[in-house]
Amino acid sequence: MREIRRVETGRDYSPGPPSPKSNLSFARQTFIAVGITAAVVLSLLLLAAAPDVFLLVFAGILLAVLLRSLSDPVRRHTPLSEGWSLAAVVFLLIALFGLIGWSLAPEISNQFDQLIQNLPRMIHQFNARLTQYEWGRRLLAQTPKAAEQWARPSGLIAGLAGLFSTTFGVLGNIVIVFFIGLYLAVDPASYRNGIVRLFPLDRRTRIKEVLDQIGETLRWWMIARLIAMIVIGALITAGLWFIGIQPALALGLLAGILNFVPYIGPLLSIIPVLLIALGQEPTKVVYVALLYLVVQWIDNHFVTPVIEKKTVSLLPVFTVAVQLILGVLTGALGVMLASPLTASFLVIVRMLYIEDMLGDSVQQTE
Repeated sequence: MREIRRVETGRDYSPGPPSPKSNLSFARQTFIAVGITAAVVLSLLLLAAAPDVFLLVFAGILLAVLLRSLSDPVRRHTPLSEGWSLAAVVFLLIALFGLIGWSLAPEISNQFDQLIQNLPRMIHQFNARLTQYEWGRRLLAQTPKAAEQWARPSGLIAGLAGLFSTTFGVLGNIVIVFFIGLYLAVDPASYRNGIVRLFPLDRRTRIKEVLDQIGETLRWWMIARLIAMIVIGALITAGLWFIGIQPALALGLLAGILNFVPYIGPLLSIIPVLLIALGQEPTKVVYVALLYLVVQWIDNHFVTPVIEKKTVSLLPVFTVAVQLILGVLTGALGVMLASPLTASFLVIVRMLYIEDMLGDSVQQTE
């Protein structure tokens, strides 16, 4: 074997077998790669075998994150214990929603009834305007069943309500999500430690860091969505009232709720508004489009960027692709939960693969 001389020491040495440290490093990297692959495969198998169960559990996790995000500040700034802080938050949320329902439910119900009753007439007017043009007649000829379905008394809103009802199930699924979220919020450490104990001793600290980071990411994602829902719902309601589009409150509430789903939600919320505006006055379509563009610009440049500093920035094309895939596989619930699921998965990839296995960092790869 040819000898290699070190200039700085003047001593001769021959390359020997790999050190135990290097073997340990290689074994650790292999374990991480196998672990990530196994986790992805198991998640996909669970998603394929029981997608509703998987998504309901994840929805419960999101609810638990929200409850802990609200109860932790109460615990820090009041003499209440952890359990009493959570109980106070749950009680205040129930009271708040009850008060809103008691005060606004009749008006919201009337406006949604008005929307459902007027929407078929707006669709007929829209079809009548399309028939004035050659390309419009061709379009209607190619989609007669869709136009007929939209013109039925059930209308678009009833179709959307049926879709959500099919996906979420009846009241039982909501109760399941509530109790999963409540149990996780009461004692999150026990569930986290149970997951951590599934891993070898030398990896438990890192797995705990990953789980904590996922929780932090979901917390800020939920905060961003809630703030955006409130801001967009209020701005759309005020803007539609100023333009003269009714029912403004129902349409604004619909826009705020659908904004929970990034990118796709705002596109769905503007469809009934454009139909109503077109039926009232064609120039109002321009005003409605400008209103929604301005509101989305406020969300994209002020609300979301500030919150994304605390979480994972999701690329729009990647997020929409995941939404479409989960939408095909699981329905509307998969579309709603696609963004937080993607954010959680990116945390795992960043910490366990990019940082631990590749020895790189996100700042260096950007």
